[in-house]
Formats: sequence, structure tokens, C-alpha cells
Amino acid sequence: MKINHAILHVLDFVACEHIYAREEMDLADKTAKKYITSQARRALGNLDNKHGEFAADSHFAAALRDYFAGGLGFVELSAEIAQFFARELGHMEKPISTDVLVVDFEESASSSSATADEVEAEFDGPIPRYFAIFLLESKQAYIHDTSYGEVGECNGIMRNRAILPNPSQKVPSYAVVNLRTQSVSFVDKERVVAGEERWLIPDGLLECSMEASTKETFAAVTELVEAVAEEYGQNASVAVSRAKACAVESVVDDELDGLDLAEVAAAAFESNPAMRERFEEAAQAIDLPERVPLEREAVRRVAKSHKIRTDTGIELTFPAEYSRNPEYMTFTSEADGTISIQIKNIGSIENK
Repeated sequence: MKINHAILHVLDFVACEHIYAREEMDLADKTAKKYITSQARRALGNLDNKHGEFAADSHFAAALRDYFAGGLGFVELSAEIAQFFARELGHMEKPISTDVLVVDFEESASSSSATADEVEAEFDGPIPRYFAIFLLESKQAYIHDTSYGEVGECNGIMRNRAILPNPSQKVPSYAVVNLRTQSVSFVDKERVVAGEERWLIPDGLLECSMEASTKETFAAVTELVEAVAEEYGQNASVAVSRAKACAVESVVDDELDGLDLAEVAAAAFESNPAMRERFEEAAQAIDLPERVPLEREAVRRVAKSHKIRTDTGIELTFPAEYSRNPEYMTFTSEADGTISIQIKNIGSIENK
């Protein structure tokens, strides 16, 4: 990853004082650069990312295009963004002090084994370039405080109100825009601003649509598979695991990003045409398209394994594709209504 620009603006609603930076952050500072890089990577790979498209009259999209063309400076644009959030958050009943981190960065597709020269050469080409905005809400924490008394040093405890989220923590509100394609990804939460519930990032700042995340969309598909299986008295766990296996195979083999629901139905319900038809009817009823747009990497992470828990307290986690391969697993419905699970071809067992 290559960080081109980064700047931090401070919105302090406790002291009622905002500090808008006039210079970019020093990327030679390893601590700052590591923190920025960590947040950028986490934002790109978050399964909770919602997606959107800019409205035709989006002022932010116009400003971003102007910036990308060189007509608007990074510091100037970032200050306008911070001032927007200062105004909006200031109208909340109890605003939380927030640092606004704005980053311009590029992401290399090189593997971890690539040489430094190979990675550098890739950055010379038209690789993805992103403009990201992070709302880093300050947390309250306690720290030690060293002072000097009459006879020497003494240590106490004090409260600090300006603790930023750790790099490993999820940031509750951010946006990432691909500067080349204008595609939008974001995570946000509803806030009560001036007495009204608002989504500040998609509705207020970006002026873009809000579509479900890959995680939410795929969950809707699997929930539908489960519902149809239960409606017909079939094993829902097997149906869902087969649907997951189909999804992984589809995004790996298909050049198009997306999941064909007819293929999912065929994999989940195999030789039962009535169940396949019922699934397709139910999908239309909730407005799922015939091909559901899903990101390849997100599907691999969500669908690669399947976890089940029996009423006897046994939990199993297994690769989703094993449910379609009788050499590894079989599910058998017994005459008394119970289900038997047989696990085969085990070479060794480890205690976890």
C-alpha cells in the first residue's frame, strides 16, 4: 500500500474547540503511517461495507473529480469535509469528540512474495487509487500521571478523553471512494441530528445511494435457502452448506462478479424441482435479482466454511464443499426423524 496524502483534523466538542490542520501528516513518522495503513486495509476488506453510487448532482462527487484532476488541493478538500462534520455533529444533543482522518492511497495487487522493485513498478501504472474519510471517535480512558510532590516523584491516575480507536478495532463510520471508477464503499450509523435521524456519510456528505453489503446480501440468500428447506421438511444445514459451496465455486470460476441464484437453487436442492421453483419465487418476492452482485474475496471469507450446532450440544465446523462430497461427510435422515452425520477419511484428530 502506498499512502499519497494523509491529514488529521480534530473536532473537540468537550473544549468546544476544533483544530483544522493546515499541513499534511508526516508520513516519515512510522507510528502514524502504520496506523493509517492499518485503518485503510481494514476498510477495504470489511465485509460490512455498504455500497453506493453518487447522485448525478452530488456536490462531493464533483469536488472529488476536481481534486483528482488537480484543480482542488488535498488540504483544502479535507478541511471542507471536517467542517461539514463539525457543523452536523455539533447539532447533536451529546456530540462525541471526533478526529477526522482523510487519506489518499493506492493499493497494490502484488503478492507478498513480490520484490520491492516489482511492487514499485506496479505503482507506476493505473492501479486502484482511493480517497478515504474516517471518523475516529475519541474514547475515554484512564492513564497514569506522574508529578512532583514535596519530597519527590509521585504517581496518580487521570482521565484522558482523547484516546483514538486501536488499529485492530472497527471504525464505526468511514467512506472509501475509488478515484478512478467513482465506486463508493462505506460504513455508517444513524445519528439524531437537530432532532432528525440521519445517515451523515451517504446522505449528508457523499450524496450517494445505499445498497446492502456483501455480508447482508449473502445472508439473505442463505436465510432463504434455509426457509425453503424447512418448509419442505428437508435438512436445512445441508442445503445451506451446499449453497455456500456453490457460491465459492461460482465466484472463483465465473469471470463476472455475482452469484447466479438458479445455480444456488440447483446446488442446494439438487433433484427437487419444486423446491427450486419455490426458492426462485421467494427470491423474486424480496426483490433479489437473478444474479446477485457479490465481491469475490468477501464470498470466500463468508462462505468457505459452515458451522452447525446440534440439539445435543455438538458443534461442527467444516469446509462447505464437504457437504457435497460423500467421501468426506454424509447426512442421513433416520426413520425416527433424527439425523445422523458420518465423517469419513479422517487421517488424524487433534484436540483444540
